[in-house]
Amino acid sequence: MAAATHTLPVTLPTLDRLGVKAVPTDVDAEKVAGLWLDQLAQHLANNNTDGALSLFAPDAWWRDMLALTWEFRTFHGAAKIRKLLQDRLAPSQLSNFKLASAQLEAPYPDLAWILGEFTFESAVGACSGIFRLVPTADGRWLGFTFYTNLEDLKGFEEKVGPRRNFMPNHGKWLDERTRERAFEDSDPTVLIVGGGQSGLDVAVRMKLMGIPALVIEKNERIGDQWRYRYQALCLHDPVWYDHMPFMPFPPSWPVYTPAHKLAGWLEYYAEAMELNVWTSTTVTKAEQDANDEWNVTVERKDGSTRVFHVKHLVFSIGLGGNNPNFPKFPGQEEYQGEILHSIHHNSAKDHIGKKVLIVGACTSAHDIAADYVSHGVDVTMYQRESTYIMTTKEGMPRTLKTWWGGSNPDLADRVDASMPVYINEEISKRTTQEIADADKELLEGLKKAGFKLNYGHDGAGFLSHTRRRGGGYYLDVGASQMVIDGKIKLKNDSKIKQFTKTGFEFEDGSKVDADVIVFATGFAGPQPIISSICGEDVVKRLKPIWGLTPEGEFQTVWRDTGVPNFWIMMGNLAWCRFHSKHLALQIKAIEEGLLRNEERYV
Repeated sequence: MAAATHTLPVTLPTLDRLGVKAVPTDVDAEKVAGLWLDQLAQHLANNNTDGALSLFAPDAWWRDMLALTWEFRTFHGAAKIRKLLQDRLAPSQLSNFKLASAQLEAPYPDLAWILGEFTFESAVGACSGIFRLVPTADGRWLGFTFYTNLEDLKGFEEKVGPRRNFMPNHGKWLDERTRERAFEDSDPTVLIVGGGQSGLDVAVRMKLMGIPALVIEKNERIGDQWRYRYQALCLHDPVWYDHMPFMPFPPSWPVYTPAHKLAGWLEYYAEAMELNVWTSTTVTKAEQDANDEWNVTVERKDGSTRVFHVKHLVFSIGLGGNNPNFPKFPGQEEYQGEILHSIHHNSAKDHIGKKVLIVGACTSAHDIAADYVSHGVDVTMYQRESTYIMTTKEGMPRTLKTWWGGSNPDLADRVDASMPVYINEEISKRTTQEIADADKELLEGLKKAGFKLNYGHDGAGFLSHTRRRGGGYYLDVGASQMVIDGKIKLKNDSKIKQFTKTGFEFEDGSKVDADVIVFATGFAGPQPIISSICGEDVVKRLKPIWGLTPEGEFQTVWRDTGVPNFWIMMGNLAWCRFHSKHLALQIKAIEEGLLRNEERYV
């Protein structure tokens, strides 16, 4: 069943729009939130849709992750929320609402709300939620955002804390782990292709829900996808945003993690969490049978093969699938220099004494260009389109303030998710302007140097680009000043026409000579890899991967893909930490007979 299709404009609940001059600072947030939630719970228990809607603003938002819909849905406005409640209240059987905390927040002088955190139950699970109440001219507080999230399946909770194994193990653990990892006695229920952060996150969720899972990693060691990227690579997200499930980074960990350090952590994480990983192994073929289960052939380093029969297949190969995107230009066969993609670039030391041209002007391009400058290499950056730039110093504390400084990452994930994406981006427009004001001198310098800037999708900053295209920005840690100073030369005044023997010719007739051309042009997507393993028919059945639905939810990742029992897990460390549990909950629910695909509210 689908919700109503009427679309309302996306607007922030400013005090002026609400007809409120000021919010009393002494408001008893706990009392207001508690009374509101009690009323809502009573209306929902009585299946009183009108009563429930009377507690919400006409343009309120309800975002649900699996709790009511077994999907990722955002409902905007009374009409769509009414349809949701009419269709899903009865089967969901919501009950036992309890307020956990409430506080008054005023992120801007013209914005204020009461943020309430609560727990509740559905027919099948323990759930959490977060709401925001906004003031009204008549003194009432009405719901503006309401978020419901499935946390655990009743009777199948993650085996942590009091549910962990309390039995001592004298002399048997090593042999048991060896047999478990080898799957000597059975096949896994879930096979995960790719042992990066997304694959490991899914694997740990599966393990702690009691579902046998095997990760297949083509590299020799876990972490090699970070270990063998360019040496200058360092995460631009802060440590508080990047924790992995159940095992946070130590408190001494640097705010920004070098790639080689992360590689070691991933390897240690897999060992410490007792994840079943086969390295130096390749998935060569996966065929779906009449029962929508999978026969998966893997090849070991020694050439031996094994065919697993698994119920679920998870691809965790990244947004680009490690499939480099090489733009095609005429005359490439004439070029006498070296061509490589950024994924194959190692160090600027490899090209000392040579002239380098980098095609691209986002994160990898800037990192690699700065590395060349630091080693005295003549480097030119070719910018094909405008780029969003912010400094990590000014931008990260503002953009990721929910996590910044060490708040509980699990709570921060839910607070962030509780804000519908399109409302989040309206606020991000303000944040983006604040960052631009703080970075004004740098941005003005870039403009004078001829660098083409943008401010994200519709001015909503770098995460708006990430949600739609997985890139398009550079979070500056020094390379931008090198562009301003001319240490990184810039070319962006004409399109590439063709290769020459010594470099590129552009449409305006200009030429740039280079001994080495590095394409920092991103990746082509995971579909070619999926096709090579599963066949083109599976790819044709897949829904679009990444980007946003009209409701503002991610397409296809960590949710129904259009192919039964075929899943895609990808994203940054934070999104993988949070949504790996959602993916695992769906697989567990299917395995326990709690979810059939036709029960999804889509």
